Amino acid sequence: MSTADRDAAPPGAVHLADPPFWDAFDPRFPDSDGEPMADNQTQYKWMVTIAEGLDALFADRPDILVACDLLWYYDRDDARRCIAPDVFVAFGRPKAPRHSYKEWIEGHAPQVVFEIHSPSNTVPKMRRKLEIYDERGVEEYYYYFPEESAGRLDGWRRGPRGLEPIPSTDGWTSPRLGVTFETPPEDDSLVLRGPDGELFQHVQDIIRDRKLARRIAEIERRRREQAEADAREERAQRARAEADAREERAQRARAEADAREERARADRLAALLREMGMDPG
Repeated sequence: MSTADRDAAPPGAVHLADPPFWDAFDPRFPDSDGEPMADNQTQYKWMVTIAEGLDALFADRPDILVACDLLWYYDRDDARRCIAPDVFVAFGRPKAPRHSYKEWIEGHAPQVVFEIHSPSNTVPKMRRKLEIYDERGVEEYYYYFPEESAGRLDGWRRGPRGLEPIPSTDGWTSPRLGVTFETPPEDDSLVLRGPDGELFQHVQDIIRDRKLARRIAEIERRRREQAEADAREERAQRARAEADAREERAQRARAEADAREERARADRLAALLREMGMDPG
């Protein structure tokens, strides 16, 4: 099955020009549910890390939307029927600013969802989220516990009976994303690798690497400038040495010319004396 067939909107979906995509504000479907984006810094860190990593991974795909804490409405007649996944990925949907993800406009549900555990994530609440994701047709769902259960990552993949648990997520590669997960038995240590093996980095690590890269670039710039200055000085020294050598050769030539002129004068004087009958010796 081609990507276009797999991602095609179901019959009856509203088809929009794609791109451009325009999501006009509808006050019946607010942008916010009044809940904070994250309960703590750890949850926020992983939300941003996963979202930014996926955004970078699909940077050249205008038909893949990566969203972080965006309200997803799935009932056009009841704005209360909504959910805000920590991160989701919708294939076949354009990258464009949205007030929310309205399923009847987008044509289908996001295919991949991530949740990061926080103190407010009670068992009943997360069980209900799993039910909603299953009902809406989500293909893959991942739930990470960064600060408990030794960094547990639970995963579900759509099977014959709906979303079915993935037996082990350590070393698991997402069929949709091509991302491989590694789950060291430690808190706050989830590893995500893109298809090329490159790690997803935390924002703090990216900033630190950028600062280090700038320092290295500055050291390299100074090294190049010093090398160029040394090369210029070496060329100048060679030029001075060549000029001194030329001057020395010119002085020798002048001295030789003076000596030849002196000998010529002496020869002329001796000849004159001989003409006068005098002994020049």
